[in-house]
Amino acid sequence: MLIVFKFKKMIWTIVILLALVVSVFGYRYYLFLALTSGERILASPNFVDSKFANNVPNKKYTIKDIVGMVFKSGQKDQKPSKPLPVEKLDKKTFQNPPMENLQFVWLGHSSVLLEFEEKRFLFDPVFAQKAGPLFLGPKRFHTVPLIVENLLDLDAVFISHDHYDHLDKNVILNLANKALSFYVPLGVGKRLQKWGVDKSKILEFDWWDEMRIGDIKIASTPARHYSGRNLLDKDFTFWCSWSLIGKAYRIFFSGDTGTFPSFAEIGERYGPFDLTFMKIGAYDEYWPDMQMTPEEAVAAQAEIHGKLFVPVHWGTFDLGYHSWYEPAERLVEAAVAVKIEIITPRIGEIVKLSDHQNSFWWRGVK
Repeated sequence: MLIVFKFKKMIWTIVILLALVVSVFGYRYYLFLALTSGERILASPNFVDSKFANNVPNKKYTIKDIVGMVFKSGQKDQKPSKPLPVEKLDKKTFQNPPMENLQFVWLGHSSVLLEFEEKRFLFDPVFAQKAGPLFLGPKRFHTVPLIVENLLDLDAVFISHDHYDHLDKNVILNLANKALSFYVPLGVGKRLQKWGVDKSKILEFDWWDEMRIGDIKIASTPARHYSGRNLLDKDFTFWCSWSLIGKAYRIFFSGDTGTFPSFAEIGERYGPFDLTFMKIGAYDEYWPDMQMTPEEAVAAQAEIHGKLFVPVHWGTFDLGYHSWYEPAERLVEAAVAVKIEIITPRIGEIVKLSDHQNSFWWRGVK
């Protein structure tokens, strides 16, 4: 009887394990079909071997790399020791129609509210307290300077990719009736539709696709990164940077990216840029291909022929091993060395290019 019992237990263990494996792979296949269906995705030259790919391959991780990342110690001051200064915004801050002259607000991390030529745009809006699913992910350093209810109507929301620190489901749903359209990379539109955003408002872009909003040309431009919101959907959706070409201003938004040769081509096609929003944080030796260092961002600024440089992707979430203020300090040093002009706004500060005084506000918090 004991032998029979043990045999049955073994059989049930095998059945349960097989069921789990089938469920995992079944769910992965469901995600693949849900996110990658459609002629545009299958026809994209950037969709290779059933997933999206960079035009320059990223580093492949070894077991040694993974172990090193797990046990690597972070630097001192990865998180601020006291609250960061935030300038609060309300409905009275803005006007309708939006400004003709350019103004912008850095809302923290990579979230930027931009107005120019009577259009209002929002980039990678993330207002969540944590950059991850449910209760997981790093906690926000500071309060959000703006609540969705205080936003006036938007001409477009731009998303660079679907990672949690760039695509916030709750914010997207709250913006569904405020935004005329959502501009997203290939595949990301399927996520928005699943969440309940009207399909007619979603426009999906491959690299180098162009469209117009009034007199402003919108171009989805390359980035070197990856995508996914869980362990099973890596690279099922695409990623990009954004270039906006108006009558008087040219704007570049980097999204998340490592350094790569396409910066020069972006500069040739759409530069020179009057204003660039360039990511500078969350870099590390273990993922050099996916996140630029501040020095690499300064080099990219020259390649795209950028004039004014605004750093983003820092000062909000602990996504690397460096101190929270190190990206800004390294940026200042690198920019001075090559004489690139930078703007380092406070979180929530309204910046008008015609009348702006720079500050190194983080030094008062260190």
